[in-house]
Amino acid sequence: MTAVASGLHWVQQPGSTPGGIIRPSTIEEAAHVLAANPELRLVAGGTDLLLELARDRQNGRVDLLDMTGIQGLGEIHHNPEGVLIGAGVTHADIVASTELSGDGVHALRQACLEIGSPQLRNRATLVGNLVTASPANDTISALMALDAELRTVIAADGELVWRTIKLIDFYSGFRSTVLAATELVTHINIPATEGTRRGVWVKAGLRKAQAISVVHAGLVLTFDDDGTIAKARIALGSVGPTVALNAAAAQVLVGTQLDQISITAAAQAAVDSISPIDDGRATAEYRRASVYAVISRGLSALAAGAEASRWPDRVPLLTTRADTRRDATGEQPRRRDIPAGSPVSVTVNGAIKIATPRGAGTLLDWLRDTAGTGTKEGCAEGECGACTVQLDGDAVMSCLVPAVQADGGTVTTIEGLAPAGAPNTMQQMFVDRFAVQCGYCIPGFVMAAQTLADELGSVPTRAEIELALSGNLCRCTGYYNIIDAVTAAIKSELL
Repeated sequence: MTAVASGLHWVQQPGSTPGGIIRPSTIEEAAHVLAANPELRLVAGGTDLLLELARDRQNGRVDLLDMTGIQGLGEIHHNPEGVLIGAGVTHADIVASTELSGDGVHALRQACLEIGSPQLRNRATLVGNLVTASPANDTISALMALDAELRTVIAADGELVWRTIKLIDFYSGFRSTVLAATELVTHINIPATEGTRRGVWVKAGLRKAQAISVVHAGLVLTFDDDGTIAKARIALGSVGPTVALNAAAAQVLVGTQLDQISITAAAQAAVDSISPIDDGRATAEYRRASVYAVISRGLSALAAGAEASRWPDRVPLLTTRADTRRDATGEQPRRRDIPAGSPVSVTVNGAIKIATPRGAGTLLDWLRDTAGTGTKEGCAEGECGACTVQLDGDAVMSCLVPAVQADGGTVTTIEGLAPAGAPNTMQQMFVDRFAVQCGYCIPGFVMAAQTLADELGSVPTRAEIELALSGNLCRCTGYYNIIDAVTAAIKSELL
């Protein structure tokens, strides 16, 4: 690599940052605004967008079209035709929806639980995961196996044009889709089906949490009354440039009973039919072996009726909201439009703070500049959890929240847990149980742990604590004392 004209190495070049924001109140209005301003970038959760802006090295400001103010886009509807999921529905919403536990749709919940961490799932939307179009995006295989379709709208010549696109027809190549530049996805529809539909989603990764898939697979089978497989849809991701159905494995299964013979034949047919990619996460041969294992295990789980056997009894969402739907707002009114360079107003630890975003334009930078908070920047990519705060009751990675989008919101930082100056129970227990060494990661750990305590209202199991803290990394202390401190703090408050 060579130095650029400024004298900085290319990795030191500042990326683009969020500028102003426009918040339409209806889908129709959003379509017209985008048609008139095609340079706007869509934002809902923003977890992918901020990373894209940081890496584009253009050092410019990008205005945002915020979809979160559109009433109803955060809703899930069941009807005789299937399940309709709004574009604002987050992965946390899907995980929390017990209504999605049957008819094979539980496979989608399994995929959503593997997305990032609780803090990311509280922000990242299902539609955002689809539109980003990475073959490693876990929910694509689940939805493709469920024969999902996308509903879109575009404003052309002053008129609205709506269309429906099958998810299998949505991807035109690696990280590319058939969407027009100003076309909006409004809903995902999972159609109902005749017969008994059952599904499972399986993933092979290199670690337990925050892992990009080596292989992921959605497997959905429809059975006749006698147990014969009438339809089979198996979608494989992280294997090629796009997530795709594997017709070879499906053809082996149709017309058979699901037993060890058909399971083995289907897994082998899938392996024989693929040409896996070879990259930094895995070799092609490793992926072949993983495809065989993933399909075998998924089909074996379906054969045993155990597709939901590993689902946790309780899934910590790291939210203090009574309702996980994201249409709620903070304590201040949300301003409709905020021009670039304007100050934003956020209630931080009970006090209103007003300042213009600087730096990378993230909530993290804004908090550190404005509130003098001990919230830390670790990775700046949502991987480490050091910057965890509560935003309107949700634990979030503040490095992946545009500051301008937080206008009108309510934030609690590590200081807000102890407004009187003395440590609260959770903070004190981290000290008493020697859960702190260098301390850099600890504000994020404490914020996640306190949100867990407030959410559950009972003593969590070790597995629940591990799941809740899966988005927080510690590089020096180790996790045993941290888990011990969280358990002790919650027990102390409840007993």
